[in-house]
Amino acid sequence: QVQVVESGGGLVQAGGSLRLSCAASGGTFRNYAMGWFRQAPGKEREFVAGISRSGIVTDYADSVKGRFTISRDNAKNTVYLQMNSLKPEDTAVYYCAARQSPSVSRNSYDYWGQGTQVTVST
Repeated sequence: QVQVVESGGGLVQAGGSLRLSCAASGGTFRNYAMGWFRQAPGKEREFVAGISRSGIVTDYADSVKGRFTISRDNAKNTVYLQMNSLKPEDTAVYYCAARQSPSVSRNSYDYWGQGTQVTVST
């Protein structure tokens, strides 16, 4: 099974950018579609972005479309989330997840990381 570890979170001012990374190990990375989720205090975890195992197909939540970009480097076993034009409402713990399937999904992920905190100040 695959393990995933997120990094790259931090504190940023509104309008700024961050890039999250998710490193995978223990499995054949290219066999997994990947996703990013987030959970803000007092709220349920929500889908942010997903990418197929080939990297060709992506999907975004409406709230981040046009601001966030998901990508993957199968040679480095890593998936990224580039976050631009950050807003205070983007503040959350961001989680990386893997699903043993070729296709993008907004749910049904098998493996999860521990999360990385993103805080956007006004």
